[in-house]
Amino acid sequence: MTGYLALEDGRIFQGKGWGAEGTQTGEIVFNTSMTGYQEVLTDPSYHRQIVTMTVSHVGNTGINLEDEEAKQVWVAGFVVRALSPEVSNWRSAGNLEAYLKQHGKIGLSDIATRALVRHIREKGVMRATIANGDYDTDDLVDMARQSPDMSGANLVNEVTCSMAYDWTERSDPQWYRDHAYDPTGPLVVAYDLGIKRNILRLLTDRGLRVKVVPAQTSADEILDLQPAGVFLSNGPGDPSAVEDVIKSVQGLLGKTPMFGICLGHQILALALGGTTEKMRFGHRGGNQPIKNLLTGQVEIATHNHGFAVSKDGELGGAEITHLNLNDDTVAGLRHSDYGLFSVQYHPEAAPGPHDSLYLFDQFVERVKQS
Repeated sequence: MTGYLALEDGRIFQGKGWGAEGTQTGEIVFNTSMTGYQEVLTDPSYHRQIVTMTVSHVGNTGINLEDEEAKQVWVAGFVVRALSPEVSNWRSAGNLEAYLKQHGKIGLSDIATRALVRHIREKGVMRATIANGDYDTDDLVDMARQSPDMSGANLVNEVTCSMAYDWTERSDPQWYRDHAYDPTGPLVVAYDLGIKRNILRLLTDRGLRVKVVPAQTSADEILDLQPAGVFLSNGPGDPSAVEDVIKSVQGLLGKTPMFGICLGHQILALALGGTTEKMRFGHRGGNQPIKNLLTGQVEIATHNHGFAVSKDGELGGAEITHLNLNDDTVAGLRHSDYGLFSVQYHPEAAPGPHDSLYLFDQFVERVKQS
């Protein structure tokens, strides 16, 4: 079928539609990773976003259950230059086209993705409509313009779990052979703001007991569990709109060690009195250089965010520990008095591959000390 991508500024891209039929709106963004498309598709942080991959060919490794970061596909749509007609991987249990159709998501290929990405970089991210079928393009543009904007959107309540649960799964690679799950280990409570499975595995790998709780869980409910630490996960939307979580985190300051990733990093900054701001086109990909200001080392990190912590905010005495070397945005914080730290990037994605895994070890050390 003919497929369309209609941007709110009137720009139209036409290609080949596949996956599910119909229309869907979302914020059009791009990801520069060379691999990992299945992790992208199932990352809740991409909720209500139409993702464009800059790599030329997508789909050649197929689909497998091991690489899913959540139980469903969260992207609003998926745009690629070329969909691989062949699947060649020993773990593959299906192909990308059937996977998107199964989950009711629209795919679009044969698109000039280089022109699309240049347009986003020049104009900034914007609302868009992705369509698979016979549609009037003017109607698709109007649909994009009438769709909700990402600024001010609290999407956490749409992706968080409905009830608390214990996570016991761990990783299998030999690298983790000394970090078996310990049912008597320190308890860490993880706020599910759109949490990825590999984050949870990296916590249990290190001997922690992990209880995942919904985003609406209050500070008092967390403290009743008597945790040795609290983790704040990644997630979608505007961090300043997640007011209930910010309030809960403020009630936990100084009472337990805390570690935040991505949205969790932004939530911690807001709870400390800082501010966040919408970025022009965000950071999404596995090749972002991060400088650790405490050690002077540079890490290659995976990013997925459209908002950033403002350097001009007060931050309640927190120290900036990491900077993104591409644009000097805040990539890490710590507050010694409160025993908390956070990073804007995703150490669990490990593109380095192990550049940033020390952050999980630091959290475990603080948890065990507490």
